[in-house]
Amino acid sequence: MAARIDHTTTSGTFSLDGQTFDVDNNAWVVGDDVECVVIDAPHDVGAIRALVGDREVRAVLCTHAHDDHVRKAPELAEAVGAPVLLHPDDMVLWRLTHPEREPDGELADGQVVEVAGIGLRVLHTPGHAPGAVCLHSPELGVVFTGDTLFAGGPGATGRSYSDFGTITASIRDRLLPLPADTEVRPGHGDSTTIGEVRAQFDDWVARGY
Repeated sequence: MAARIDHTTTSGTFSLDGQTFDVDNNAWVVGDDVECVVIDAPHDVGAIRALVGDREVRAVLCTHAHDDHVRKAPELAEAVGAPVLLHPDDMVLWRLTHPEREPDGELADGQVVEVAGIGLRVLHTPGHAPGAVCLHSPELGVVFTGDTLFAGGPGATGRSYSDFGTITASIRDRLLPLPADTEVRPGHGDSTTIGEVRAQFDDWVARGY
């Protein structure tokens, strides 16, 4: 059985620095008919469980710990019997949402999460958040970028624990070297490709966007 990508969009809010915004989040499930991993657990456990079905969930992988990406992670993990994994540099943000519940394990740069005969390689890409990661699958030709990279530019860096120079360095050094036809599946909005990002990157940096 070949690995595949399932997707849903859920709606809710994002809160940080005393402000709250309405947001639509992508949730991604990667696996085959037997097992899978969930990438981010935003606003609706039921919608994610519907994608999972009766498959074994190997892990809930958090691209970063802003509340719109991890708000439902503990509830989902309990429901499907899977560990929540997060890069340790994002614990400061995790504790804003889940002060009494730690993640079950860590994601480390270079780590490969195996599922359904493929590997998801962890790329530490700080900037939007200190522990932000992207997950690259060479077999599927896809990189899941969370809020590090979107079709329209880098993730936002105007709030606490973020930095524009850091995020653009992460994109330049960790993501742009991937094959040009690699599909970029972000945490919000439409997909793009690494080739399209390369063509726009210098303009983004020049205008500070």
